[in-house]
Amino acid sequence: MTTDPETLFWSLAAELQRDDPRLQEGTIMSGRCLRVGPEFLALVDYKGSGLVVKLPKRRVAELIETGEGRAFGPAGKVFREWVAIPVPDRERWRALLLEGITFVGAAVSGA
Repeated sequence: MTTDPETLFWSLAAELQRDDPRLQEGTIMSGRCLRVGPEFLALVDYKGSGLVVKLPKRRVAELIETGEGRAFGPAGKVFREWVAIPVPDRERWRALLLEGITFVGAAVSGA
């Protein structure tokens, strides 16, 4: 059974928002996204990309190197702190969103 990336992402977002009031819906590139306070955290299926999440550069490079992730480069500019995870997987996407929340949340709090 194929999992719809959009449905999966927003289901995970709703679960995570129940536990973390900093998480809120916003917009990016004319589409819906998830934010930690004012900072971008993640979006889904931008031009077939699957989950796109903000993580430390080193972690992004690791996910790309292992083949799990792809570079995210809308309009040809690659964002080194963003990775696309094309295969919908509830547990994997949830774990990566939690990593992203930790990373982005630290920037928001100034840590």
